[in-house]
This record gives sequence, structure tokens and C-alpha cells, in this order.
Amino acid sequence: MALLDSDRLFPVEPGVRSIARGLYEGVKDLPIISPHGHTDPRWFAENNPFPDPAQLFVTPDHYVFRMLCSQGIKLESLGVPRADGGWTETDGRKIWKIFATNYHLFRATPSRMWLDHAFQDVFGVTKRLSAETADEIYDQIADCLQRPEFRPRALFERFGIEVIATTEGALDDLKWHRMIRESGWKGRVVTAYRPDQAVDPEYAGFTETVEKLGELCGTDATTWSGYLEAHRIRRAYFKEQGGATSSDHGHATARTENLSEAEAAHLFDKALRGACTAEEADAFRGQMLTEMARMSIDDGLVMQIHCGSSRNHSGPVLNSFGRDKGFDIPSRTDYVRSLKPLLDAVGMRDDVSIIAFTLDETTYSRELAPLAGVYPALKLGPAWWFFDSPEGMMRYRQQVTETAGFYNTVGFNDDTRAFCSIPARHDVARRVDCAYLAHLVATGRLDQDEAGEVAYDLSYRLAKQAYRL
Repeated sequence: MALLDSDRLFPVEPGVRSIARGLYEGVKDLPIISPHGHTDPRWFAENNPFPDPAQLFVTPDHYVFRMLCSQGIKLESLGVPRADGGWTETDGRKIWKIFATNYHLFRATPSRMWLDHAFQDVFGVTKRLSAETADEIYDQIADCLQRPEFRPRALFERFGIEVIATTEGALDDLKWHRMIRESGWKGRVVTAYRPDQAVDPEYAGFTETVEKLGELCGTDATTWSGYLEAHRIRRAYFKEQGGATSSDHGHATARTENLSEAEAAHLFDKALRGACTAEEADAFRGQMLTEMARMSIDDGLVMQIHCGSSRNHSGPVLNSFGRDKGFDIPSRTDYVRSLKPLLDAVGMRDDVSIIAFTLDETTYSRELAPLAGVYPALKLGPAWWFFDSPEGMMRYRQQVTETAGFYNTVGFNDDTRAFCSIPARHDVARRVDCAYLAHLVATGRLDQDEAGEVAYDLSYRLAKQAYRL
């Protein structure tokens, strides 16, 4: 049987569904532009087979193991590595059995659609995953993974990926990106500059990171001017060695500052000494967003701001397993007041591009769409993370289009660590956008030919243009 309905996510009313289906046919096979994500460049550099189905679908994907964790299943039993090097399950079949036995937990979630899409379209699975089918499906996928056509580069090409951006920290040597480039493979894998650990005074080891940054750059990064110069040097390195076209900033709030040089230097000195209060640490992060925007004017890197997440919410999980283990929770975010210092500094310029994301969708129509609808420097990122779901994507279009239009948005990015979910996620976005456009056509608000152009732009052109790819 087919795991997926061919008309999934299209409107129910036959006439509108027909319009949506026609629009989708025009964009479903467009190349994928994946401008922001967390796939491992080592996969494409070494091009080794993925180890087993559990290592491909379960252990690296916080969308999957956070749901299982919510039902009391231990992260150790899913193979998630412990920070202290303690025991975790390494038998892929055992991990898969737990996953399959609890697959019902994913009913009606976006993860279920992405997983079924990968099972069916990538690996030819025709039976629903369950405790009864676990071994059979595990064997089928494991057998595929041993074949050359299922290695990372082959899948990259099969998925129709034109370009994919990974995300590396400020100290990364980018050796995997160099290896990809030197291999002669034609797949385009670029990096993005993610300096969080070097701009957040509350990040463990901040002072040591700054010192290492200076060592890498041959500058005294413990002075304010030397610190800024070190970031400029690293950004240039990421462009040259990793093909970077963007920087990425994951902050708890959207706060920005535009302090005088003396005020910023004083705050930086306190940060290095570990003497910042929580308020001062937030102010320093805010100042660095404005500094990074100024650097973008000079070097052309597109600036992404991902904020509004209470990251690593569980202290015990953070201590046992480290960061980014599914315990990042959306929080209320203020953009109108928080972004004003940054927008006062650079917002009216057309030679810098700032893409704002949110985990607080209540801000779409009230704050972000009006801001993106007037400031030349600001664009609105797509429904993100907790809202990169059919309902979230539709709410996004409904709330932002009337104020920001389509062309102050930047298409879609998948922001994933789960490689095989990339085509599924883009397919979901294209279907939802076509459903929304079909409704506009059916209600007389958009001509059919215009809808086709917009569908193309949302699926392909806007992301390529916004990220300068």
C-alpha cells in the first residue's frame, strides 16, 4: 500500500484542490535550495555509507527522540551519546525496535509525514512501521544503505539538491568543506558562520573561546577592537574556505543594542572577566547582532537571526547529554522594541540583508510582517522549527502576506539534521504554499498565471536570491 496520499495537504473542495494540484505539478520537481541546516559536511566529504537505519532516522534527530522522551523512553536507549561517555545503546536493531513499537506516538505530527515520505520514496517501504513490521523494514533499509546509490552524495543528487548550507561554529577549521571541494565532486555544500559560542558571555568557556579565536586570527581578541577584527577575519575565512554566504545567530531574545565604542568595550571587558549580570550578557549579545550587521555590509554575508528559544530547558538533560537534545522551547519574543537599535543603525540600507525568524508565531501579523513590510534591510524567515508543519506554514502565509507580501519573505529552509527528511520537508512546504495560492485564485484575489509565478518563487527563486546562492 502507499504510505502517503497523493493529494495530501491540498484543499478538500474539488475545484480549489484542482487548482492546487496544477500549481504543485509546476513546482514539485524544482531543485532544492537548502540555505540553512545542520547536516554534517563530513557525510559528503567521506561519502561513507550511513551505519544503520537507527543512526539515520532516530539517534541524530531531536524531532524523533524528543517525542519518545516525552513518553518516558530514556535517551540512552535511543543511542543518544552521553556527555560523560557513559553507556548508551549501540545496537541499531534494538533502537529501531523501540522506535517502531512507539511509532503511533507520531500520528498526525509533521515528523510522521516526513518519515513516511522517506520510507516510501527513498527506501521503497510499503508497510506502515510498527512492532510487527520493525525487523522487516529495518532489514530493507539496512540493505539499501549498503548500496552505492544510497551513499550521501548519491542521495544528494537524487534528492535534487542544488545547494545545501551546513552550520559551523566560529572555531571550526572547515576541513570537511575543503575535502569536499578538493574531491572534485560537483555537489555544492557551503557553510554558514555561527559565532554563538564566541558572542555569548553565558556560553560555557566563553573567555577561552575568545582567546582561541584570537590565536586563530593572529590578533589580540581580548581587546574590543581586536575581538571585532577576529570576527571579520573568521567571516572571511568561512567565505573563502567554506563558500559561506550567510551568518547565523541563535539568541534567546531579539534584543539588539547600538552602544558607543566605549560602552561596548566596557561591556566586553566584563564579559571576558565573567563579571556580567544576566542583563549585561543579554545587552552584549544584542550589541554583537548590530556589530555583525555592520560586518555584513562590508563582506556581504546574509544575516540570520534565530531567536525566541529557551534553549536546553532541562538542566539534567543538558548535564547528561549536552546541548541541542530536543529541550529547546519557544518563548514570547518582542521584535518591535528589540530590533529598533539594529534597524536604526542599518535598517534603511539596501546593501545588507537580515532575515528574522521566530518561534513566537503571535508576532507574525502584529510585529514581524509590518517590520519586514517597510524596512529594506529586513526579510521574514519562513515558519520555523515548531511551526514548520502544515498548519504552521498555512498560518504563516495567512498572517504575513497581507502586510509583507510574498517578496519580503525568503522561501523555505528545512533547518534539519535528518538528511532524508529534506525532500519531504520541501515537498510539504510546496504543497502548503500551492494550497494557499489556490485559495487566493479561487476567491478572486490572485490570477492563475500570477499564482504559478509565486509558486515558483516560493519554492525556488526567493531562497536562492535571499541567501545569495
